[in-house]
Amino acid sequence: MENSLEQKPAGCKRIVLYGPESTGKTTMARALAAHYNAPWVPEFARDYLQGKWDREKKICEPHDLIPIAQGQMKLENEAASSSDSFIFCDTDLLTTKVYSESYYEGWCDPLLNEYALKNQYDLYLLLYIDTPWVDDDLRDRPHQREDMFEQFKGALEKYNRPYLLLRGDIDQRLSKAINHLNQFN
Repeated sequence: MENSLEQKPAGCKRIVLYGPESTGKTTMARALAAHYNAPWVPEFARDYLQGKWDREKKICEPHDLIPIAQGQMKLENEAASSSDSFIFCDTDLLTTKVYSESYYEGWCDPLLNEYALKNQYDLYLLLYIDTPWVDDDLRDRPHQREDMFEQFKGALEKYNRPYLLLRGDIDQRLSKAINHLNQFN
């Protein structure tokens, strides 16, 4: 099971779109992938949890976290093996760790915790909460956006992860991200 949570070596730069729910991560990941003609790694948890909600009207539970992490890493490793430039990850295991600790009173599965800290990325694009909240079946913390943002930012700082804060509308965010990412080339 442990190998299914590990990043496989690859020659691409791994970029994570990162932050609380409803901050435009998917929109940015798709836009950056299109701009660089690079793979976009979707958020595995979204389809997994939407299916659970549709079938059982249940939200994420602690036993869902490892299957979500395994699914995410499978998608990421597949994308990384097909690119020599960038991959744009709609999420990562550190995101799952932050949510786990927030929702489950500080608890995180030890295996998830290990690989959330072990797997490395070239840059996190931290999206601020200055976008309109978009409600759906899975999002549930519209009044805790500031607190969640601080938890995400705090994890980046605690674990010394490289990040760029993105604020503003999609065009402002995209321009700032592209200007920064062009420095990698």
